[in-house]
Amino acid sequence: MAEFVRLEVTDGVGTLRLDRPKMNALNVQVQEEIRAAAAEATSRDDVKAVVVYGGERVFAAGADIKEMADMSYVDMVERSGPLQSALTSVARIPKPVVAAITGYALGGGCELALCADVRFAAEDAVLGQPEILLGIIPGAGGTQRLTRLVGPSRAKDIIFTGRFVKADEALAIGLVDRVVPAERVYDEAVAWAGRFTHAASSALRAAKEAIDLGSEADLDTGLAIERQQFAALFATEDRAIGMTSFVENGPGKAVFTGR
Repeated sequence: MAEFVRLEVTDGVGTLRLDRPKMNALNVQVQEEIRAAAAEATSRDDVKAVVVYGGERVFAAGADIKEMADMSYVDMVERSGPLQSALTSVARIPKPVVAAITGYALGGGCELALCADVRFAAEDAVLGQPEILLGIIPGAGGTQRLTRLVGPSRAKDIIFTGRFVKADEALAIGLVDRVVPAERVYDEAVAWAGRFTHAASSALRAAKEAIDLGSEADLDTGLAIERQQFAALFATEDRAIGMTSFVENGPGKAVFTGR
């Protein structure tokens, strides 16, 4: 039984809930529990979309610096791979994933939010990659995912300075996708995730994979990935249901089976 991270499922939406008081610091145990929760969300057929949530007060304030301070170069050579892959397991969930950000999402917390497909933030949320102030750089995907999301110059400004990014700026630069009052963040995220509980899950998986893999490749490779995913969906029951429903009843009325 996980101590700090759990997957709670209601009406097809899985909440990957961090709960390590006071600030959800991402120590090694939390990292591995995130990996396990992401694997569970991936494997469960009753989970159609996922919300990543740290609670009403804070998303995650970063790595556990007390734990990290005692690690040597050799220790971190061994740990950096599992650290990255633990958070990447969230990015690899083949279902829509939304981060519901309250309070601080700093360092590893920001990197965890970057693993979601979209990010909803509270009006008073604060994001950032302050690792430079510790004499290090982001090590769980921040230099790569932040750059791909907001562009190299903005990512360099945020990472070089280690400054905090408030919600309004985060929205303006595309670091988050929606800003709402703090008390509504989780509900808004659940409502977004809930849109997919009866969607064509194979098509969603294909769309996410085509976008994610294609964005890391040249255009011709991306188009080849899209073509393969597009054609493969013609082997699914949902494709037949969707097209038949469109012809007979018009758009948006299909009842998909997930097969």
